[in-house]
Amino acid sequence: MNENLPPLVLDLDGSHRAMDYPGLARIDLTDWQERVRFGCAGRDWRAFSSYLEALFPDVHGPVLMGSGDFHHVSAFLIARQRRHMGLHVLVCDNHPDNMRFPFGIHCGSWVAHVACMPHVARVDVVGICSPDVGCAHAWENHLGPLFRGRVRYWTIGAKLGWMRALGLRDAARNFDDAASLVHALRRELSSTHVPLYLSIDKDVLCESVARTNWDQGRLMLDDLLSIIDVGAKRVIGSDITGEVSIHRYRARWKRWLSALDGQSDIDPDELIRWQHRQIEVNEVLLDALRAGGGSSQ
Repeated sequence: MNENLPPLVLDLDGSHRAMDYPGLARIDLTDWQERVRFGCAGRDWRAFSSYLEALFPDVHGPVLMGSGDFHHVSAFLIARQRRHMGLHVLVCDNHPDNMRFPFGIHCGSWVAHVACMPHVARVDVVGICSPDVGCAHAWENHLGPLFRGRVRYWTIGAKLGWMRALGLRDAARNFDDAASLVHALRRELSSTHVPLYLSIDKDVLCESVARTNWDQGRLMLDDLLSIIDVGAKRVIGSDITGEVSIHRYRARWKRWLSALDGQSDIDPDELIRWQHRQIEVNEVLLDALRAGGGSSQ
């Protein structure tokens, strides 16, 4: 692993334009924002994937993708890791991203797509505090990957009685606090040597660390750094999302769904302050990932 490979920005929403990290490379994808952001039909996803593949560098460091509304772009990045059979995907996220979306792929459904990839052994989604894993939303979760052991939830303070009732006790681990979760995760990560892909959505962090477009979890920045530290030597690829940006959807269905998901309007003055803090957090995460690997070739 070459720790000197430059980080790569997939510039979908302009949220990284003030970022001046050494060696940072960029691909301008702003023309795709409306089609891809939040979610897209299968035909649009295939067109976007083909377009991006033609521009993608042969080697690169950690990938930054903008708002968590683009977290499904991780599916494209993980699909490119086909030579790493038995790949373990670790997703740090406040949401399971394993929800039903029958029209294609979106930022809350991509984990189910990744779990179907032949080279992926398992996806662990860690740091979930969202009610998406509660009983009221149980029907929205893709159950197949959970039953097959391809997806596992690591939650904090969740109500998981419905999973036990369905025989999914082994598909989730619930913790009282972030420290307990991180301790257990570090112990598990240190016991295996399989290749690891790490995807970080900063909505897993407390709002006191950095603000995002979404409801947020309980992890602190040191918790993320501790997770990176124990897994870094076997990370073969990584991405970071969870920036904050403003976009007014032209598509009515996207406006409707994003409103249902609780995405509120952002004060433009607050946006500048939030983005500045996001850049600071990104730089800390990039330093940690590049020190231990986190690059792809």
